[in-house]
Amino acid sequence: MGKQTPSSFPFSFRIAASSILFNLVQRTAQACTALAFNLRRKSEFLVALADYSIKCFDTVTKELVSWMRGHESSVFSISVHASGKYAITTSSDTAQLWDLDTFQRKRKLNIRQSVGIQKVFFLPLSNTILSCFKDNSIFAWECDTLFCKYQLPAPPESSSILYKVFAVTRDGRILAAGGKSNHLHLWCLEARQLFRIIQMPTKVRAIRHLEFLPDSFDAGSNQVLGVLSQDGIMRFINIQTCKLLFEIGSLDQGISSSVISPHGRYIASIMENGSLNIYSVQALTQEINKPPLPLVKVIEDLPKKKLSSSDLKMKVTSGRVQQPAKPRGSKIQTRILKQDLTGDFESKKNELPDGLNKKRLQILLKGYGEYPTKYRMFIWRSLLQLPENHTAFSSLIDKGTHVTFLNLQKKYPIKSRKLLRVLQRTLSALAHWSVIFSDTPYLPLLAFPFVKLFQNNQLICFEVIATLIINWCQHWFEYFPNPPINILSMIENVLAFHDKELLRHFIDHDITSQFFFHHRNNLDINVVIRQVYHLMETTPTDIHPDSMLNVFVALTKGQYPVFNQYPKFIVDYQTQERERIRNDELDYLRERQTVEDMQAEVDQQRVEDEAWCQKQELLRKAEETRREMLLQEEEKIIQQRQRLAAVKRELQVKEMHLQDAARRRFLKLQQDQQEMELRRLDDEIGRKVYMRDREIAATARDLEMRQLELESQKRLYEKNLTENQAAVAKEMRADADAYRRKVDLEEHMFHKLIEVGETQSQKTQKVIKENLAKAEQACLNTDWQIQSLHKQKCDDLQRNKCYQEVAKLLRENRRKEIEILNAMVEQEAKKWKEAEGKEFCLRSAKKASALSDASRKWFLKQEINAAVEHAENPCHKEEPRFQNEQEDASCLPRTSHLNDSSEMHPSTQISLNRRAVEWDTTEQNLIQKVRNLRQRLTAQARHRCQTPHLLAA
Repeated sequence: MGKQTPSSFPFSFRIAASSILFNLVQRTAQACTALAFNLRRKSEFLVALADYSIKCFDTVTKELVSWMRGHESSVFSISVHASGKYAITTSSDTAQLWDLDTFQRKRKLNIRQSVGIQKVFFLPLSNTILSCFKDNSIFAWECDTLFCKYQLPAPPESSSILYKVFAVTRDGRILAAGGKSNHLHLWCLEARQLFRIIQMPTKVRAIRHLEFLPDSFDAGSNQVLGVLSQDGIMRFINIQTCKLLFEIGSLDQGISSSVISPHGRYIASIMENGSLNIYSVQALTQEINKPPLPLVKVIEDLPKKKLSSSDLKMKVTSGRVQQPAKPRGSKIQTRILKQDLTGDFESKKNELPDGLNKKRLQILLKGYGEYPTKYRMFIWRSLLQLPENHTAFSSLIDKGTHVTFLNLQKKYPIKSRKLLRVLQRTLSALAHWSVIFSDTPYLPLLAFPFVKLFQNNQLICFEVIATLIINWCQHWFEYFPNPPINILSMIENVLAFHDKELLRHFIDHDITSQFFFHHRNNLDINVVIRQVYHLMETTPTDIHPDSMLNVFVALTKGQYPVFNQYPKFIVDYQTQERERIRNDELDYLRERQTVEDMQAEVDQQRVEDEAWCQKQELLRKAEETRREMLLQEEEKIIQQRQRLAAVKRELQVKEMHLQDAARRRFLKLQQDQQEMELRRLDDEIGRKVYMRDREIAATARDLEMRQLELESQKRLYEKNLTENQAAVAKEMRADADAYRRKVDLEEHMFHKLIEVGETQSQKTQKVIKENLAKAEQACLNTDWQIQSLHKQKCDDLQRNKCYQEVAKLLRENRRKEIEILNAMVEQEAKKWKEAEGKEFCLRSAKKASALSDASRKWFLKQEINAAVEHAENPCHKEEPRFQNEQEDASCLPRTSHLNDSSEMHPSTQISLNRRAVEWDTTEQNLIQKVRNLRQRLTAQARHRCQTPHLLAA
């Protein structure tokens, strides 16, 4: 696990935080697809769930903060902006930008369905969004405006791979991309071009995950890249040297996924068997951080044997030094030398760590003017004996940026942001190490060359500057804040000894030791160095700087020494004064900011007022425009309503026409039905007439047969009355002729009655149609219809009553006639004696016949008049005339007829009675048929009168 730094959290605290996070995620009862931390509020985190939603939880309150929806597929990546204000959630079909202050979606990246999204994320320490698609296209966008800044060109076809995984250095300058291949592409985002292709070992066929290994002293320019391949092994390589540094995982215990801590101290890996392994980076890189083995070895002379030049050669492989080869057959003898105390002391003084010798390094430096580039840093670290106190330096860095150097970029505008950040951190660490350096104005100029040289390792940079200040800046701060008079006097003495003319020139021109150059001239640094060596060798001891300066003192191991070689009370006073001035300046700035804020508020209020006035004017104009539009719309609506009313009127007219046509069709149908009914009635009347003719013919034949019977009876029983019988026969023939004429007359009158009925029926139909049209116009109400129906029912009941009474009278008459006939049969014998009354009875019978004929004529005349009257007014109430007719009929001298009939001959009387009964029956049948016909015609007429009223109702 490695050492725990003071700034790190206790392990139990991390376990508790992890437990809370797990419980919050588990409470959702859904699978988690992505997690994100480092929001603006550090206690909050984002979690993407299987239902395509994103939830924000608070680990302190353990409550749900927000619930964001909008994705239609699973979210597999969440990227948080460096400020913690924005977040990008990515799914296979879209990417969405969220504002984490309001948890509202700001923008949505829509793409074609054929082009999928691989990854969309923020670049570290910048305001740029990088979007990578499945067609290998990579775009950079401005976060605020979402303006496309650039697009990376397509990779060469010789090494074209489909990008699946990506990684970016902490400074956002290098992008690493990989996929289903053993090639890695490194892009320089500043130059926007592919600058290196790294080929992994042949065992690597696909890359599953990429992540840079952070370093606290590389200022974000990470050099080590972790590559997780398909075999479950994560290999860490140096992207500059392309050298495999170390690897974790194995074929037996493969890694499923891995993540590196923000400070680069630990690597957490989830293994394929489900276990969680945590690796210490310090332990993994312990062998790598060792300095290289010495290139120079001291070869001691062997006694009594001389070695050839070939025997002194060394084979160096992989940075390791092998011992010289021993000659065959030779023996090595050991010589015991006397101890040389002076030599040992000098040797120990020149000996440096890691087998280096200071004196030899000085000779090498004088000979070549520089050390080899590959080992220069290592040699200077050894010469300066840097302790590399990581813990102490981390404590200084953790204190943050010193208040003196907060606005460093204003005074020293450096183009490279990385150099500016490293310089700011180094100066802040020096100020935290000793207060004097926060008041040293020239410290940035002194430290900048070293910062530029050691920008990738801030620890070495800090210790080099601290060593330089302790040893080569001795006595510089004894007269602070004044210039170091003692050091400047020493320089003036050296100048007076070596170049008196130059010193006199300076004195003549009032140039003191506190001078400074306004202009820099180009000089050969080698000439300057040689001159310095010459001055050091030729300067007398009494004025030599070595007499005033202490020997070299390296920084102590573990903790840095306390630097207090300055007047503390002055520095404290200046610090207090500076703090007071800073507080006054802050108050002034605060007041000025307040005034500026008030002025800004006034300006903003004025702008808002002007905007409000403009908005009101726009609203007024918009209102007028809307009012005009509304008026136009109302006019359009009125026109549309008018057109709609016209269309409705047309539809109503069409509907009326259709109703009229339907009414006509209905009337025509009724007319056709009535015509069919009339034809049926005509056929029925014709059939009845035919049947009546047949009955009349049969009756005539019966009468003739009866007449023959009577004649035979006359011949048999009235032999002696031949003459009377002939007269009787003559009278009978006359009667028969009269009867036939009477029958013909009655038939003619009956046919005339039928013709009048048909004519009147046609007239009635015409009148009914006219009355129907009038009835449609009149629209009689329902009460009149009910009253009319009631009256009709009353009339029907009255007629039924009359019919019953007539039927009763007819039955009574038939009963009495039967009794009379029976009495006449019984008294038949007696009637023979009453012969003298025959003539009288005959006359009475003739009178009765005349009366009957008159009654029938009167009846037929009454029926014809009634039919005519009914045709003229079909709806008129029919008078109960049947009773009057019966009364009139009852007025006939039936009794006298019956009484007088007793005076007739018995056989003649029976024949006449039978004939009278038959004629009465025939007459009643005809009367009944006529009445039935009249009733049907009346009912049809009333029905036609009432149908329009019902339709109207």
